[in-house]
Amino acid sequence: MKPDFSSMTSLCLLRLSAIGDVCHAVAMVQAIQRQYPKLAITWVIGKVEYQLLKHLPDVEFVIFDKSQGWRSYGNLRKALAGQKFDVLLHMQVALRASIASLMIKAKVRIGFDKARAKEGQWLVTNHTIEPQTSPHVLEGFMGFAKAIGVSDLRPAWNIPVPVEDEQFAQQLVEGIEPVMIICAAASKPERNWLAKRYAAAADHMINRGYRVILCGGPTQQERQLATDIELASNQLLENLVGKTSLTQLLALLKQADLVLSPDTGPAHMAVTQGTPVIGLYAHSNPGRTGPYLSQHRVVSVYEQAITGQFDGEVPWGTRAKGSELMQLISVEQVINSLDEFIVSGAPS
Repeated sequence: MKPDFSSMTSLCLLRLSAIGDVCHAVAMVQAIQRQYPKLAITWVIGKVEYQLLKHLPDVEFVIFDKSQGWRSYGNLRKALAGQKFDVLLHMQVALRASIASLMIKAKVRIGFDKARAKEGQWLVTNHTIEPQTSPHVLEGFMGFAKAIGVSDLRPAWNIPVPVEDEQFAQQLVEGIEPVMIICAAASKPERNWLAKRYAAAADHMINRGYRVILCGGPTQQERQLATDIELASNQLLENLVGKTSLTQLLALLKQADLVLSPDTGPAHMAVTQGTPVIGLYAHSNPGRTGPYLSQHRVVSVYEQAITGQFDGEVPWGTRAKGSELMQLISVEQVINSLDEFIVSGAPS
């Protein structure tokens, strides 16, 4: 028997990571808020992801810090002590998340459908969302909103940033030239395009009248890739890698005219700000993980990469394996996509 959600007063959302996924989850949360404006929402979230979303309106956050090991579960139990929610949306199919869900008391515990409830998620839930055959991650998340009666599933985002971060971004990009931001580094180096090819794309856009800014996180791998791009470029690039907070980066992505990125969090952050993205894909199916509002701009060699790795039909969402797959994306393919963007009516 399907529960009646019209009278629920409290909801807990469990989605710990990663940056791109929590960006998709925001659209779902705000669809729920449109339908149930008085609903009290608590979001159990990862420590890094919280830094991006901590200003989200009408959401109470509880941080799950996985770096604390087993203590993180006890800390989550303490943080939620005395609370029992009407509904839990268990939106992460990882054993770590399912163990964390045991610290959350809820009458109705909704997980993915049986085909997707991996790593034992089905053991800690008592309801499921509807099966979906080939959804984008965002559409999969919207299945949770639909499961509790939300009818308007159109994605929209409101992720506030502090005024000082907006001013930082506005001052940085003020001027008449259009701006392209390159967020070159993915979480795994094998998903990165080659530095020389990023440099060639950057040079091309500068020759077309654009400013090009390199952005990204503070890891050594990201800093090194940015340095390699600078060294390979024939033009002067602006390197802000490791020099912005997540909310400053979000504000910069909003100010940009275009973002060039592999399958990584900032690509999805840009989507939340309405900024066009040219995504570079080889390992993952862009139909599932591509920048949601810019899927028509993706430069993808996924089909080529996955061919021969599986016999028969490839299961939806399967990743192609190989450390050299991004080399299949040529400079010419990316420049053609950049030129198509400019011709389509972007700033010149």
